[in-house]
Amino acid sequence: MFPREYRGVAFVVGLFLVVQIGALALVPEFVESGYQAVENPDDPTNSLVYILAILTMTGLMLAAFRYDFDQAIRLLIVGVSAWLSWYVFSAVLSPVAAAVPALAVGVALLVYPEWYVIDTAGVLMGAGAAGLFGISFGLLPALVLLSLLAVYDAISVYGTEHMLSLAEGVMDLNIPVVLVIPLSLSYSLLDDGADESGETGDADQNETAGDDTDESDDADDADGQDTDGDVGDPTPIEDRDAFFIGLGDAVIPTVLVASAATFSPAANFAAPFGGVNLPALLAMVGQLAGLLVLMSWVIKGRPHAGLPLLNGGAIGGYLIGSVAAGVPLIEALGLVGLV
Repeated sequence: MFPREYRGVAFVVGLFLVVQIGALALVPEFVESGYQAVENPDDPTNSLVYILAILTMTGLMLAAFRYDFDQAIRLLIVGVSAWLSWYVFSAVLSPVAAAVPALAVGVALLVYPEWYVIDTAGVLMGAGAAGLFGISFGLLPALVLLSLLAVYDAISVYGTEHMLSLAEGVMDLNIPVVLVIPLSLSYSLLDDGADESGETGDADQNETAGDDTDESDDADDADGQDTDGDVGDPTPIEDRDAFFIGLGDAVIPTVLVASAATFSPAANFAAPFGGVNLPALLAMVGQLAGLLVLMSWVIKGRPHAGLPLLNGGAIGGYLIGSVAAGVPLIEALGLVGLV
């Protein structure tokens, strides 16, 4: 039997793979349905607008936690979850029929936000958000987005530490801005949140909160913050029943995967892998490699920013895949016509 921390890491990798594969599967459906959110996906200023939206949303969420508007944030995220789930279900159902399971996702989050409900909603949100952004961000905007968010993530965790405060706030809300990774078969997020101290999460949990997961919500860094807010001392894996990783850590790098599948001039693989090319595939591999490194740090109980490793791995894998596929580097960077 593998140690439970390895089972937890395997579970994280599985969730990330589902988000990646789901986004790739949704890309052709989203393109055909005309869900591209911008008129010119090659405009790099699209990334700057999105980052500005992230900063604004982060500030609003921190203010909401400070002034006890937590439930408003919860309702907003649940609404966004149902909305993004509708995009996912509409790829296989009619728009009207897709509304039924999408609403069911929202109701389940409100009525019974157990860890598996949150993870299911998170995977749906993640695949939908990554697919939508992937078809809306060309290669250069996607690379700019990932690079700037990696820097922002590092600053917000290691510098200002405001992402740790944001992670602490969202943990009490049981919303799918984080993926819950149970390390015990008997683990219950609801029971854990109803302990005698009234805190969501006790000293046996470790968190890795991530940056923005979709078009209007936040949470993404990998932090190993204890529930009392003390990030100085690590919590050993033996003393935890679960840890958490921000949904944005799965979504943001996958935007590049979906963008490469949409915009890279590299040839696609033959069926049944049609729609996937070497740059997109190696971006997936690079992201997962970064995830494994991140998890090796997280299980030691220390707070860490996730996007520098995850985005860096995805970008590195994408560039290697592009060169290997015979795509000139200037074209892989989306600079054709700009230089």
